Amino acid sequence: MNLRKRKKGTVEVHTSALNDIMFFLLLFFLLASAVVNPQVVKLLLPRSESGQQSTSQKTVTVTIDENLNYFVDKEQVTLDQIESKVQTYQQAANDVTIVLYVARGVSIENTMQVFDVANKLKLKVVLAVEQKKN
Repeated sequence: MNLRKRKKGTVEVHTSALNDIMFFLLLFFLLASAVVNPQVVKLLLPRSESGQQSTSQKTVTVTIDENLNYFVDKEQVTLDQIESKVQTYQQAANDVTIVLYVARGVSIENTMQVFDVANKLKLKVVLAVEQKKN
């Protein structure tokens, strides 16, 4: 009778190759999440309980940041140039809606100047807000 103990083999899992794959996946998702956000100008938007997205076919993004810099689709313009820029978009497509992004600290007077431009051109304006967090 053979009563000697058998040597059991050890089981090892080599995960060094998985580290590289996980690093590349993490890098890919970080870069992809930065590209997905269309906003180049980072703002703290006002909050609303019923924040909804605009469903217009063609939108023009107008942004007012904290320093009262105006942007039309990521291009910095002056207040006087907003009307001519938006008018070029209106000539390209008939159903144009202005999506207005305004930083929290900007006064309502500056916001209403963009509304006046939209009223002159007979366009709809949607004010962008963040949804309130409970």
